[in-house]
Amino acid sequence: MIIILKAANQAEAIVDLQKHFGDHTDVFVHNNRVAIVGAKESDLTAAEQAAAEEIIMQHPAAVQSSRLFHPEDTVINLAHTIIGGGHFSLSAGPCSVESAEHVRKMAAVAKAGGATLLRGGAFKPRTSPYSFQGLEEDGLKFLRAAADEQGMDMITEVMDEMHVDMVNEYTDVFQIGARNMQNFSLLKAVGKMRKPVLLKRGMSGTIDDLMNAAEYIAAGGNTQIMLCERGIRTFDNKYTRNTFDVGAVSVLHELTHFPVIVDPSHAMGHTDLVTPMAVAGTAAGADGVVVEIHDDPAHAFSDGAQALKPDQFMEMAKRVQAVEALVAGWREEA
Repeated sequence: MIIILKAANQAEAIVDLQKHFGDHTDVFVHNNRVAIVGAKESDLTAAEQAAAEEIIMQHPAAVQSSRLFHPEDTVINLAHTIIGGGHFSLSAGPCSVESAEHVRKMAAVAKAGGATLLRGGAFKPRTSPYSFQGLEEDGLKFLRAAADEQGMDMITEVMDEMHVDMVNEYTDVFQIGARNMQNFSLLKAVGKMRKPVLLKRGMSGTIDDLMNAAEYIAAGGNTQIMLCERGIRTFDNKYTRNTFDVGAVSVLHELTHFPVIVDPSHAMGHTDLVTPMAVAGTAAGADGVVVEIHDDPAHAFSDGAQALKPDQFMEMAKRVQAVEALVAGWREEA
């Protein structure tokens, strides 16, 4: 149940509701809205009902993630990047951190193309246990140094709750990968941190699954969350690695206040398809794009087939920024 309170005596009404329900259920407050998990309208006293402007019973289970509870956009503020609320971000970097020298080179390319977030994997979730698994803490150090050198923020994946504290020492944004979208122990662990989290949609995850996964993070007190559409697995993967659900961008913007990011690299899996889908995601209203780049994709340690070469990245960035300027204009006219 979500209660929208009348303007008069809001503070007193909030205290009363917390006292009434707080001992036996979760109560969340955002401005003039109070969400009470599992409560019914009949549970309210006459005074509590009188204090309500509106009582909403039909809402997503992921109540803290819902626009019905939090109508305005969440905006993520980093040292070099603002995401959400009309602010667009570009993130780029290699799939895997391969060496200090290589990630420095890719950071320079990313910055030159307009990216303010440097991405890169130090811990790699690979399909085969014999594939490259990442440089671990050395990779985190290399990525941090490269980001600082270019005046960029850093985003990297954390795969296990035992690594959260280590990754926290280096990164500006935690990434939860698609394979870990429903790793609830990990979601709870980053929920206790006070750094933004980019949560990727699982390859078989529904939109409700994604929102409920975000709710696990929010329930821990961390509401600095970004949701990422990175393609879902459907019946046809002959021509694309996954199916890019561009419609999810618009749906998520309607349902939730969290910024929505698109990852066309993992969605498509082929370099020549990344730029068109980056443009499509931007046109759909995404708050940011994250892509993989590499100067020698044929010899990349991982996912070379979907990595943009520097010149391809520059062209993609130019197109995405042009489309974002149009979208921003439409947003102002609306």
